[in-house]
Amino acid sequence: MHFSGKSFQYLLVAAVLLTSCKQERPYTEISPLERMDPKRMEAPFPEVAIPESADLTSPRWNGIDLSPIAPLNPLSAADEQKTFVLQPGYSMTPILTEPLIKEPAAIQFDGNGRMYVLELRSYMQDIDAVGELLPTSRISRWEDKDNDGVYEDGVVFLDSLVFPRFVVPFGPGTILSMESNEDNVYKYTDTDNDGKADKKELFATGLGRSGNVEHQTSFLTWAMDNWMYSTYNSKRIRWTPDGIIQEPTGNPYGQWGVTQDNYGQVWFQDGAGGVPRNFNFPIVYGNYSVEEQFQKDFRVPFSLVRLADFEPGMRETKPDGSLNNVTGAAGNDVFRGDRLPKELVNQYFYGEPVGRIVRQVYSDKKEGITSIQNQYLDIKSEFIQSTDPYFRPTDMATAPDGTMYIVDMYRGIIQEGNWTQEGSYLRTKILQYQMDDVIENGRIWRVSYEGMERDKTQPRMFEESAAALVKHLEHPNGWWRDKAQQLLILRQDQSVESDLVKMAQNSDNELARIHALWTLEGLGLLKKDLVLGFLSDKSSNIRIQGLRAGETLYKYGNKGLEKSYIELTKDTDPSVVIQALQSAFILKIPDHEDLLKKLEATNPAKGVQLVTKQLLEKIAETKKMAETQYSPEELVLFNQGKTIFDSYCATCHGVKGLGTPTGAAGGQLIAPAFSGSPRVQGHPEYIVKTLLHGLTGAIEGKEYEGVMIDMSSNDDQYIAAVASYIRNDFGNSGSFVNPDYVAQIRANTSQKEDNYQYDALIAEIPKILAPQDNWKVSASSTSLQGVGSTRDPSYVFGFKGWKTDGNQKNGSWFQVELPQPATLTEIFFETGNDQYPRKYKVSISKDGRQWTEVAERTGENGSLTTSWATNMKVKFLKIENLEDADKPWSMRKLSLFAR
Repeated sequence: MHFSGKSFQYLLVAAVLLTSCKQERPYTEISPLERMDPKRMEAPFPEVAIPESADLTSPRWNGIDLSPIAPLNPLSAADEQKTFVLQPGYSMTPILTEPLIKEPAAIQFDGNGRMYVLELRSYMQDIDAVGELLPTSRISRWEDKDNDGVYEDGVVFLDSLVFPRFVVPFGPGTILSMESNEDNVYKYTDTDNDGKADKKELFATGLGRSGNVEHQTSFLTWAMDNWMYSTYNSKRIRWTPDGIIQEPTGNPYGQWGVTQDNYGQVWFQDGAGGVPRNFNFPIVYGNYSVEEQFQKDFRVPFSLVRLADFEPGMRETKPDGSLNNVTGAAGNDVFRGDRLPKELVNQYFYGEPVGRIVRQVYSDKKEGITSIQNQYLDIKSEFIQSTDPYFRPTDMATAPDGTMYIVDMYRGIIQEGNWTQEGSYLRTKILQYQMDDVIENGRIWRVSYEGMERDKTQPRMFEESAAALVKHLEHPNGWWRDKAQQLLILRQDQSVESDLVKMAQNSDNELARIHALWTLEGLGLLKKDLVLGFLSDKSSNIRIQGLRAGETLYKYGNKGLEKSYIELTKDTDPSVVIQALQSAFILKIPDHEDLLKKLEATNPAKGVQLVTKQLLEKIAETKKMAETQYSPEELVLFNQGKTIFDSYCATCHGVKGLGTPTGAAGGQLIAPAFSGSPRVQGHPEYIVKTLLHGLTGAIEGKEYEGVMIDMSSNDDQYIAAVASYIRNDFGNSGSFVNPDYVAQIRANTSQKEDNYQYDALIAEIPKILAPQDNWKVSASSTSLQGVGSTRDPSYVFGFKGWKTDGNQKNGSWFQVELPQPATLTEIFFETGNDQYPRKYKVSISKDGRQWTEVAERTGENGSLTTSWATNMKVKFLKIENLEDADKPWSMRKLSLFAR
């Protein structure tokens, strides 16, 4: 589908001019009542009363005004433009609006400057959120081909999505995205260059979660350190030529928004909390409690919309009817462009769509601790305000043209349906103003400043050479620097090594030096001497970057940096000391605990005191958790496996499970990485067979220097310990491997005399069958999900799950019919809340009439895996409950495995 919207945009501009000519007084002085559509004004005003179910003892209802009032009419983009109250010199211009886009929630730009728009077309289409998870959302891509500043040419790059969580441009014609209630990130590619994705590949797993759509993973973001961060995930992931790796982090606590500043500090935006999160220290070092990070009255918004139409109700309403406490923040950006005033550069911005404002945040750093404040607190204002109640800023971004873009979802309801239920305060106010039918709009605005023209250079990075991309690392606009670094790393073109080293060592541009450093790190070309040069630099910013980048070398076995980390804990800058301590902690440098205790006793800087105390608390907590995290049997396997790995396996696979570099340039690995490996974390049969019989040849088309020899001379306990350890360290999370399982695999493969070839091994391993729309799923009983509706049994494959309508009964069943026969060999599902089947059996069938029982098991809370040895192609699988119980039977994340 192709759009052409140039004429529509010209009409908008004309309307702005015509309307402004007739304006007799400032728009901000005109009340919403004076802006109503005369036809709607003639209709009877709705009578709204406090619901009978309301808790009148709650302060949210105290003093509520429900007088009949005319409905609040939406405005055209031209008229909305006049409702903005901006700081002197600033202006806002619409660059893309409805009907070309609908319900925009976030934007991103690819290397050629094309803008991807995340359109959440199923979000709150009525007050009850009906159809919220229907596959009607999409990701569109837009271009300003004639370079007039308006994005007039667009395509639907990816359609029919279930509430997508983010869009990440990932090279030419490629994006990453994930849908709601899913656990997988997919890579989508346009292979025939028609503007539509036609290829879908699994990119990463284990990043999703279920629940309310406002409380799921969002904003996967590639940061300067070449790792990707997202909200809600206590992990970070990274693309490498050898696959995706991952590492544990602290809990980001963000909800809708992830961004970074010029020095790679990642900021997360909380939603209901209304404030930025985890901006003091990199999240990879864990969470810190920083009491001084928000200055006095930071949470007070200055809104010009005075409708008291927010979930907290009258308890958080100022006397004039406006919001008195930030409550629903969304979207964020550290402005890093070059076509707005310099005082905005490296400052944090975020939207408060409940208050209809965009806030500019001032950062103040003292003794290693950053505190933040509203830039315009002293004049009781905000960076952007609007009197239009439908202005809903949900994202913002530094654009390729050096300005800032604001995404305006422009709608009546911004809170999700859980907060608009029958009897709620918010629902009552929405109905009073008849705001629930203002949907399917959306505007994207450019923020400009007088006398500073946007940069009209149109990016063409996909067609540029690697050498040209290196030059962009010196660009004054951070967007250009980020994108050039990312594309260089995706290309893995090592021909520019000397140019990057020269820039990192000699450039007068500090930010260019930092980007060159991290580009070398991402290309596997970082050397110890360069890092040492950074560690001794006169700039504390450069020293900090050297400490962080040097962690990669240390993880890959370069212990020669140990002395430097310890030495920099004596630095005169508290921020450098803090970074050195955090690096020593995360790398587990010998005696790091004693080092922390020493600094706690000798360095009085507030930031150093905070970090040393809380890191020592983390160490003590980790020691305590190690005793309880696993069962006694699992702990034995884990500890034994770690001992074996450290003394034997780490030589090839790296001390941190990242692989050991080799080759003249150090850009190759002796053996594949374990961290984040879907092979290692997947079906345990893969790792057990590899350990028992070895593995030679290319793995997924990539050759490694080392050869995995068979380890079958070791006993089953040994094999189980190694397998269990590498499946549960290095950021991995997999089931433990029992020695009895190893014995079974050993017996079944006793006739094998040579090493496995990868393709032959993979062909043997049971694989998860991806659920398809043509699977027929049924059950003897299904719980009601709401009046007049039934929960679809197919929900069993996701986080949402399925359960019986009532308590468990002997003979109740759950069945899956496949469109084509498959050699089913195993099932997996999760259950909890004491709703597991007490006893169950699994049967398979070719025709759905004659059944073969293949397994019988006793259930329990948690993860249940059931496997069998029958090699029969079947179309039907049935799970049957064999006992009564006084709880429902529930399952989620059901997975079917087949050979």
